[in-house]
Amino acid sequence: MFMKNTIFKNLLGGAVLCAGLAAFCPAGAQSLLKYESQIDGIIQGMTLEEKVAMLHGKNMFSSEGIPRLGIADMEYADGPFGIREEMEPHSWNSLQLTTDSATFFPTGSALAATWSAEWAYAYGRGMSREARMRGKDMILGPAMNIQRIPTGGRTYEYLSEDPLLNGILATAYTQGAQDDGTAVCLKHYALNNQEDYRGFVDVHISDRAMHEIYLLPFEMAVCEGDAWGVMAAYNKVNGRWCSENEHLLNTVLRKQWGFAGMVISDWGGVHSTVDAVTSGMNVEMPGSRYMGQALIDSVKAGKVSEEVIDQRVREILRVRLAVKPVAKEVANSLPVGNAEEMATALEVARRSIVLLKNEGIKIKNEESAPLLPIDTRRVKHIVVVGDNAVKTMALGGIGAGVKTRREITPLEGLQEALGNSVKITYVQGYKSFDRQALFQRESPQREADRKLMAEAVKAAKKADLVIFFAGDNREVETEGSDRKSITLPSGQDELAVALAKANKNLVTVLVAGAPVDVSTVNELSGALLVSWFNGSMGGQALAEVLTGVVSPSGKLPMTWPCKLEDVPAYATGSYPQHIENNEQGDIFVDITRNRSNERLQKLVADYAEQDLVGYRWYDGKQVPVAYPFGFGLSYAQFQYSDLEVLPTAEGFDVRFVLTNTSDRDAEEVAQVYVSRPTSHISRPVKELKGFKRIALKGGDRRLVTIPMRRADLCHWDEAAQAWMLEPGELTFLVGGSSQQLPLTTRVMMY
Repeated sequence: MFMKNTIFKNLLGGAVLCAGLAAFCPAGAQSLLKYESQIDGIIQGMTLEEKVAMLHGKNMFSSEGIPRLGIADMEYADGPFGIREEMEPHSWNSLQLTTDSATFFPTGSALAATWSAEWAYAYGRGMSREARMRGKDMILGPAMNIQRIPTGGRTYEYLSEDPLLNGILATAYTQGAQDDGTAVCLKHYALNNQEDYRGFVDVHISDRAMHEIYLLPFEMAVCEGDAWGVMAAYNKVNGRWCSENEHLLNTVLRKQWGFAGMVISDWGGVHSTVDAVTSGMNVEMPGSRYMGQALIDSVKAGKVSEEVIDQRVREILRVRLAVKPVAKEVANSLPVGNAEEMATALEVARRSIVLLKNEGIKIKNEESAPLLPIDTRRVKHIVVVGDNAVKTMALGGIGAGVKTRREITPLEGLQEALGNSVKITYVQGYKSFDRQALFQRESPQREADRKLMAEAVKAAKKADLVIFFAGDNREVETEGSDRKSITLPSGQDELAVALAKANKNLVTVLVAGAPVDVSTVNELSGALLVSWFNGSMGGQALAEVLTGVVSPSGKLPMTWPCKLEDVPAYATGSYPQHIENNEQGDIFVDITRNRSNERLQKLVADYAEQDLVGYRWYDGKQVPVAYPFGFGLSYAQFQYSDLEVLPTAEGFDVRFVLTNTSDRDAEEVAQVYVSRPTSHISRPVKELKGFKRIALKGGDRRLVTIPMRRADLCHWDEAAQAWMLEPGELTFLVGGSSQQLPLTTRVMMY
């Protein structure tokens, strides 16, 4: 137990005001506020035209500085998982340089599958190091919207369905990048949880669900990570565009959280002049339609005060002075994608791979053994099937990609790892959904290619082991549109059935950034893994896991549903929205045509599930899932024991003993959930409140402590417009996934 904190004030229902995240904000903002006197002098010497020039794009990925005063332009690095190649000044066309390569880091869902703040920090630092070499001041990332739907076109970029996991990783990424000297731009603020109609949809949601689920990760990255930049999303929230949403930008971001940095629009996401600049927008990107001459005219007409312009310029200058500019002649002078960043990408990829299933293998008359890791004493011929075994994922689809100097494919990784010890035969098996099909709006759901399937079956019959590389690619999962189903594309289920008939020893590797329907491959495969879009070193990391050099330790950062209809947004009928003629309404692709469509302007996404996102919904509605949030197997076995919960000045310490009962070195992600069975307000069945990645040698045991803060036990009170802490009984549950929690204890919080 712990006693009431004397700094709290008793409020309604026995709840007390929570000394929550906002308490961290004033201290965090000091890093930008130390330049105020210098900024005063700069602004006093500026003309109105110079000020307004800073408030809109100069080129596709830059905005104006103050040339006369030696203040450099702001240079933006597109892409949260790698620094995008250099573009022509006013188009999306590449400059075709030879020095603008970069490391392709594992995408967001892969990073989240590590459940590691340590590696999220290293990831952000690696991104910053390469951004600096490329002359960039601000990374357009991390991408950190909640994964509300598995079909979301950018689910692969985002982190998790859980706000705490999302927030901890985004905060660490932010700190890693900014400690190294590059500003981040948290995106997309806020509730940009779908790509279909993203430029028009109006999200309707309760204030409590918005704060507890969708805003919490941003609050953590601002208040604890001291983020210097935020990107306003395309959509509306409760009737107002995010780029001119007074409540989101001024009330919440600047006043409640103390954000001192700059807000930029998503590309083409500004809709007004007066409302945008007065509501807190700093930079319209990439052009000047609303915040150029129209803004100068508005100031001269008295519709916008010059004091507002000064404040917007001040917020930009804070970031500009905090980030040391890179000289033009230095930027892009050396190749990027070097050993240190590749090593970080490899370490993240190793920890991200999730083993979902691992059953027995039968080789001739020998005893059955686990299918993985591959035993080269028993397996002498492997047939690798699937286009995803040889397909690179750094580029593809619409939106940011990475021109990387190196990307190891799964087949290359296996060939390198196994050398001459095992014969490897590759067959394509299916035709991938390609860019031409994407732009013709064809469906990825096609019948299997009979000729390719026959070749794969013929080869599979001769093998000791078949490794089937299924899943999506970057054309299937893409910015600008959502998938229409989670069924495996290109007839892969049909191919899996044929392969399983030809050879019972079938391993399926799912290359995807988001959940897919595993009902067929799960039943047919002796082993099943998720390897994500796993970056430049992904093929090597996967080969190390398959061969047992590394024990798999990734955990699912999102629930994998049995079927799409079970997903809360689908079950409540709030997604997808239906428009006549199936107009996509993507402001990024075609601004003019869609902006004039009045029906799209009235499109509403009612978040009917409110805070019951992901596992919260499946727990509460008792809906079975294919694989639960937090799930992931290992080649080792772990035992949890001796749970105790101790009060501390900050909240609680959750202590338990973790034992590696195998002879194999491995890492485990221990998870702590909290249930509030006697709460006077509605709550999910349980919520993630802490986690820790622990490395244990075979046979070792360790006392593990996971601290828990009061701030993470609070709820958002709509009447008080504040985080509140409700006293009462807490049930702590500890284990290896959201549905495997062997340790439980109850604690009273007074």
